[in-house]
Amino acid sequence: MDLQKQTEPRASELRASDADRDRVADLLREALAEGRLTPDEHSERVEGVLSAKTVGELEVFVRDLPAGHRSHAPRADAWGYAPAPNRPTPGAIPLDPDDSMVAVFSAAVRKGRWRAGRRMHAYAIFGTVEVDLSEAIFEYQQVVIKAISVFGNVEIRVPENVSLRGTGGGVLGNFEVSTLDSGDPHAPVVYVDGLAILGNVEAKPKRGKVIGDILDLVSRKVDRSLRKHLDH
Repeated sequence: MDLQKQTEPRASELRASDADRDRVADLLREALAEGRLTPDEHSERVEGVLSAKTVGELEVFVRDLPAGHRSHAPRADAWGYAPAPNRPTPGAIPLDPDDSMVAVFSAAVRKGRWRAGRRMHAYAIFGTVEVDLSEAIFEYQQVVIKAISVFGNVEIRVPENVSLRGTGGGVLGNFEVSTLDSGDPHAPVVYVDGLAILGNVEAKPKRGKVIGDILDLVSRKVDRSLRKHLDH
C-alpha cells in the first residue's frame, strides 16, 4: 500500500492564493459587465471568493460561466502538470544573446508587442533596465534572461500564465525572482540568471496580463514542422 498517495491532497484541496482569488474576482467582474450575473449574484459570489480557502472552492463560483473554462482560469486539474524544470534544457539555449539591453547612467525599456528571443542580456550600471514580457510574442518555449545590476536596477515582468524561474544572488544588493508555475504544459518558461551588486534585480508576474494564444502558437509550430518534413 502506498501511504504517500493516500495522504497526498487532491488538486481541489490545495490552498488558494491571493492571486487565484483575484483572477476569479476578475472573471466575475467580466460576467457582471456582460449581463451574465445580476448585481446581487455578483456581490454574493465575490464575498464567497474572498473567504474561499481552496482551489476547489474557487471553481464553484465560475463553473457555470464561459470564462471559467478558459485556459487561464484557476482549475484544480491544472496542478496535475509537472512543474517546469529549474534550469533550461541543456543545449536548447544559445550562448550568444538574441538581444541586449544596456543602461549606463540612463534607462532602457523594452515593452509592448515585441518578439522575445531565446536569450537576452540586460546590464544596468548606475541605470535602470525594464524588460516587460507581458505583451511579448513568445516564439520559443524557453527564454533565458541574464540580468546584471551594478548600482542599478533591472525589472522583469512576465504574463501570469507562464512559468518563471530564477538563479542568482546579491552582493549588498537584492536578487528576487517570484517563482511561477503555469498550468499549461506548453506555456513558455522564463529563466532569469543574475547578479545584483549594490543594486536590484527583480522578476515577477504582471497582474492581469496573460498569453491567450499559447496553444495556437504550439499548433503553428507543429504545422510548420510537419510541412517541412513532408517537403523533404
